[in-house]
Amino acid sequence: MSIVFAILLFSLLIFIHELGHFVAAKLFGVQVNEFSMFMGPAIFKKQVGQTLYSIRCIPIGGYCAMEGEDADTDSPNSFQKAAWWKRLIILAAGAFMNFIAGLLIFAILYLPVGQVADPVISQFTDCCTFNHEAGLQLGDEIVELDGERIYLNSDISMILQLNPTVNHDVVVMRNGERLVFDDLPMAHTHVDEDGKEYLHYGFGYGKTRQVGFWGRLEQVWKVTVDNVRIVRLSLQMLVGGQASVADVSGPVGIVQMMSDVAASSDTALNAFLNLLSFGGMIAVNLAVMNLLPIPALDGGRIVGLLLTTGIEAVTKKKLNPKIEGYIHGAGMILLLALMALIMFKDIFVIFKG
Repeated sequence: MSIVFAILLFSLLIFIHELGHFVAAKLFGVQVNEFSMFMGPAIFKKQVGQTLYSIRCIPIGGYCAMEGEDADTDSPNSFQKAAWWKRLIILAAGAFMNFIAGLLIFAILYLPVGQVADPVISQFTDCCTFNHEAGLQLGDEIVELDGERIYLNSDISMILQLNPTVNHDVVVMRNGERLVFDDLPMAHTHVDEDGKEYLHYGFGYGKTRQVGFWGRLEQVWKVTVDNVRIVRLSLQMLVGGQASVADVSGPVGIVQMMSDVAASSDTALNAFLNLLSFGGMIAVNLAVMNLLPIPALDGGRIVGLLLTTGIEAVTKKKLNPKIEGYIHGAGMILLLALMALIMFKDIFVIFKG
């Protein structure tokens, strides 16, 4: 059941993305030829006005096919005939809807919680490597670590793991005053029984407090923004070589991970809540990834739109939309090839496990 729920949740998030394009297109009078839920052969079709609504048999994905999306047509309601700012909103609407979906999921999870944990230093251990009287002190709230803002209590351990060094740049708030500590020695090297070295930090953090509605709403926003940052850090690791394509997962791997999260939960309620939290993370992930300036993705189309609009404004000549269509077509082929490679990798990992 967890696999079924994971598939439905993942498919719903993609459907919400396409729904964003659909609603924006209808709002601006752009003709939508077909709005489909899922992919593959159709199991249900219904023509309503100019739009064919369909449900297809493969429960992954969906699409919103607009008139003149990649080629100019005679229709006055085609995508290419719409004002550039309307096309920009239509292209960005999918990612916006995914972001809103993630925000709503986190609101469901965190608005009922009246207690939050702040990143406040609560203790020092005997192995503390820095003079905390001259450096960090009890009650200091860590607001930045190695140039990254600290939104949540859990961000501290995440940033420290990403930068496994002894010295760190720390910014804290103390009695309303912002204090900056550069190259602060926060750890020393320990050796375990197997002879493996690891960094040991000499302080504890976390201070809980009760919050009202606005405090809970702030926490929802922090969790959502923090997930955006996680996507950005993951991309940095991929580009910087700290992670490889083997660490990337597609729909199959994501569904498997969601299923594993549910299976590791101790109760059915916790399984549902953990799946919902994972779904919020995926929703934000889809929003950010779709805005990357890569051909065939919404971000690539937005960049293409801005470039062609700028060129047309200077030259006073309309560019052939087929050229941009060819670029995005080539990008789509490469993207599908990468998705297929990742999918086979995910399937291999599942069967190997």
